[in-house]
Amino acid sequence: MGGPLRRVDAVFLRTLAPHVGFASGCAITMIAKQALELAGIDGYAHQGAHLFRHSLATDLLRSGASFAEIGQLLGHRSIDSTRIYAKLDIEKLRELSLPWPGGVQ
Repeated sequence: MGGPLRRVDAVFLRTLAPHVGFASGCAITMIAKQALELAGIDGYAHQGAHLFRHSLATDLLRSGASFAEIGQLLGHRSIDSTRIYAKLDIEKLRELSLPWPGGVQ
């Protein structure tokens, strides 16, 4: 029957043998795009698998996770890569904003 089990660090595996991770993210993006199209979901700036990364980051940010934590989870090497998610949370940005000189007019 089957051979010895092998550890695979990939999150997405092929459904047909050999059950290994995809060679690149392109296959996952195409699968995600097809699923989004079939579900009638459109109008997002990010399509495919990237939409799921942004959704996860947004949810984590709203739940109080730090940019360092989000970056580590998403595998970012630089905090600059994670900062793009800051623009997604308007309320958090308002907390960081400085008052307008001379008050609001």
